[in-house]
Amino acid sequence: MKVLILFEYPPTPGGLATQGDLLYKGLLELGVDVHAAHWQSDQEKEWYYRWFKPDVVVGIGYWGYAPHIILNPQKFGALAVPWLVSDGYIANYQDVLNKLPLILVTSNWVKEMYVRDGIKGDNIVVLPVGCDTDSFEPVSKSDPKVLAVREALGIKPDELMILTVGGDAASKGGREVMRALAQIDKKVPKWKYVCKVWPQQRTSIQDASDEELAESLGIDKKVIYAVNTISRSFMPYLIGACDIYAAPSRLEGFGMPQVEAGACGKPVLSINAMGMLDTLVHGETALLAGVARKIVVNEVTLGAAAGYEEGHKVVFDTPRIVDYRADVPDIANYMELLMNDSELRDILGKAGRERVVANFDYRVVAQKFIQIMSDKLGIK
Repeated sequence: MKVLILFEYPPTPGGLATQGDLLYKGLLELGVDVHAAHWQSDQEKEWYYRWFKPDVVVGIGYWGYAPHIILNPQKFGALAVPWLVSDGYIANYQDVLNKLPLILVTSNWVKEMYVRDGIKGDNIVVLPVGCDTDSFEPVSKSDPKVLAVREALGIKPDELMILTVGGDAASKGGREVMRALAQIDKKVPKWKYVCKVWPQQRTSIQDASDEELAESLGIDKKVIYAVNTISRSFMPYLIGACDIYAAPSRLEGFGMPQVEAGACGKPVLSINAMGMLDTLVHGETALLAGVARKIVVNEVTLGAAAGYEEGHKVVFDTPRIVDYRADVPDIANYMELLMNDSELRDILGKAGRERVVANFDYRVVAQKFIQIMSDKLGIK
């Protein structure tokens, strides 16, 4: 089997890049003849098509990447198999997607979104995102690297650290977590809430709004916004420094940080919806808050990124759910339980680690990929 994987290569710390890189790493370790190229590098991709002649070209992204990860390989006679996430609505390229012999998606919820928006489900197969369980593993709280993270963040030894990681905190449910923490502040041990977000122009306004919310709730002295770029090497120790990983995300096709937190033996608080239904088990590896609200839209305005002219409007026959909001009282209840019960935190964390190793280790995912290629396409 000869495989070319298209993603942001060399990989950055982002989710899509990590998704592609771990499949690449897993296939290499299993002895597959595999190469990687940047999904937008037309010259390098053509180079591989001409001399490597891959049996399959796997492009990581969402439906809007179709020109780069589907149409480009097809132009040179290569078999394209995209491995797709969802951004709430599949607005274009339905004809292109429906002609493919196989589409990989990251969760059953993502598959549901594609089928809802006109993509045939017969050839859609779920392949979860891999996790490097050698790097993301439980680390002692007394480890110097973990202590250094807590000290740098200003977390005292007697304070519980709650962590959310994302491009911004709000999309990961950070505002709902803040409201919940404000409700239980007097009922739980001392705490600090760390929102690790990436410095980027598109989220700076949201970050400022979130900090204003913390101030209005009277918990701003307990909320820490860590706005900086970090590497994948640092992430296991950042997660290792926390006591609870909280991310009741508003839109999540898989939930990689939640899985990584589980691999680190941390209890996870999330939302009972979307990709988390595949990755987390309520009451066993995580506590999942109910859905309080579904954000529904009747129309969207799209542009070049979706393959349309700027300002193109799409009006839905049936309104589409594009976002979720977790139930704040549920979050407060579960957070209070976790913060007051170290044994429960340990039980959930241990079970989370076991589940991730068994189901989402990157080598397990690579084996699943090989099996899918054999079963669905006859490629060995």
